[in-house]
Amino acid sequence: MGNLQERITSTKKGSITSIQAIYVPADDLTDPAPAASFAHLDARTVLSRDIAAQAIFPAVDPLDSTSRIMDPLIIGEEHYRVARSVQEVLQQYKALKDIIAILGMDELSEDDKLVVSRARKISRFLSQPFFVAEQFTNAPGKFVELADTIRSFKGIVAGEYDHLPEAAFYMVGSIEEAVAKAEKMASEA
Repeated sequence: MGNLQERITSTKKGSITSIQAIYVPADDLTDPAPAASFAHLDARTVLSRDIAAQAIFPAVDPLDSTSRIMDPLIIGEEHYRVARSVQEVLQQYKALKDIIAILGMDELSEDDKLVVSRARKISRFLSQPFFVAEQFTNAPGKFVELADTIRSFKGIVAGEYDHLPEAAFYMVGSIEEAVAKAEKMASEA
């Protein structure tokens, strides 16, 4: 694979995009075989069984997935800051999961409870209503502009939507849809 990847290059006439599917034994990303392959890739999208078990699709793990273009000089300062802040909240939540499993949510500080709430909303908001999945989900597919996505995640991390239930963030396109879904849920309760 390394020889193939090294031969792929961009020219004035175009470029070649190569997508590799790599099976990771026992979901261990540090296994020598897949780890050696990762060095040749510009990006890595990791699908997670745990996320799929929560019925969040696509089941992409935002902490294990990486990209070399995640650089403020390439994607812009705000996009970079928001993406990193989302990852930070998710990482804090991941660190708290063991404490929650042993002691429960009640033993967390108020700040930690806020981190958990925001991380769970972020996880739900990462679910996407795909056009190709309409027949399975009965939810219409959505296109969301990058600027809207950045603005939405920035608001979630900043706590602007702390008052909304996490279920409102599941399978919506924009943050406005999440707000409308929360209002509908409140009126039906």
